[in-house]
Order: sequence, then C-alpha cells, then structure tokens
Amino acid sequence: MFSQTYPLGKTKELTFVPAVRLQQSFVAVAEKKTLLWLAARTPRWINSDHLTLLGFVAQCLAGVCYALARWNRYMLLACIVCLALNWLGDSLDGTLARARNCQRPRYGFYVDHVVDTFAAFFLMGGLALSGYIDPRVAFGMLIAFLMLSIEAYLATYTLGQFKLSYWKFGPTEIRLLLALGNLALLRWPTTKILGTQVRVFDLGGCIGIAGMGLMLIVSSIQHTMTLYCQEKIS
Repeated sequence: MFSQTYPLGKTKELTFVPAVRLQQSFVAVAEKKTLLWLAARTPRWINSDHLTLLGFVAQCLAGVCYALARWNRYMLLACIVCLALNWLGDSLDGTLARARNCQRPRYGFYVDHVVDTFAAFFLMGGLALSGYIDPRVAFGMLIAFLMLSIEAYLATYTLGQFKLSYWKFGPTEIRLLLALGNLALLRWPTTKILGTQVRVFDLGGCIGIAGMGLMLIVSSIQHTMTLYCQEKIS
C-alpha cells in the first residue's frame, strides 16, 4: 500500500509501505521452520524469480497431469509431484528474498499473485478436463478462489493486512487436500451419498465452494465494519 509524505520544502512523494502478513494456518509454524531451513541451504545462483517460475510451471503441469489422468489414472501421482514442486517454488521465493535481504515488495506482491491467477486457471482447467469432476464444479471452485483473492487484495490495500489463510486454511492446506484427494481417486473415484453415486471430487469441490463462499461473506462483512468504524462521518 502507499502513503503520502510531505518533506519540508519538497514536493509530495509516494512511499510504499508493505502490508502486515497474517499467516495462521494449521501448518504455518512447521512450514515457516522448513522454509527458513531450505532458504539457508539454497544455492546462491538460485534466486526468488527462479522459484516463482518453478511454482508457476509446476502448477500448470499439475493441470496437464489432471487432464491426462482422463486416460491414465496414474497421472494423478505425477500431479502430486507437481503440487509439491509448486509449494516449493511458491512458498520459498518470498522467504528466500527476506532471508537474503533483497526484497522487492511491490514487484514481488504483484508478480506472485498475477502468476497465481494464471496458474489457478490452468490447474482448474486441467481438473475440468480430467473426467473426475463436473467442469461446472471445477470452474465454480476457480471463481470462488478468485473472488476470495480479490477480497484479500482489497483488504491488503485498505487495511494494510495481507491474510494468507482463512479459518486456519491456506494454500499449503489446499495442496495437501488435493494430494490426498488424488490418492483417494486411485481407489474410490465415486462414493454414495443418500443412496446416490457421486464423484468424490464433485462432493469435495462443492464443499470447497461453499467454504470459500462463506469465508468471503464473513470476511467482507468484518472488513466493511472495520473500515466503517475507522472512517465514520461525524
């Protein structure tokens, strides 16, 4: 976010103030320790841009693996490998920049989340082509994710707080759930609900859409009330 400063005798300037990062997911503590350990052992010739690219390519390839799983179910295992590489690149890039004290707050924030947007489209697009989920459910998940992301970015700009997790769930938990879902699909692609046969990922996707929708509504109300109280008109 930006704030205005007025140095004596100088013209108005804009100063960028990085938002406070809020990470309170289930695995946040263990993940932070792991990332710091990896950052300290990352070769000097690898930088944050390399890791961002790795995360992007890996997530796109995860989408490709989902699409190919329509003909070979064992591509679901390859998808798990891609999700692990996506975690490595997407999570370690910022930690590495902070560990080496070479942060680029505006560039990093913008590029990281623009890349996430494109990568999410590839991942959900591949899932929609997999045959393991109704395409409408897959794109419903994409829409819910993008709407929740927009709310987070708006809150970052207006409140100066960037939430990396909602109700203890963050990107890492989502990757873990996808990986566990892939393993389940190898044996149980469908399940019975009230006597009706449904696809496991259709069920999980609908739960995910409902969960993200509820998070969006609650967060929007909370942030609206916070801003209203901070900017009351007397």
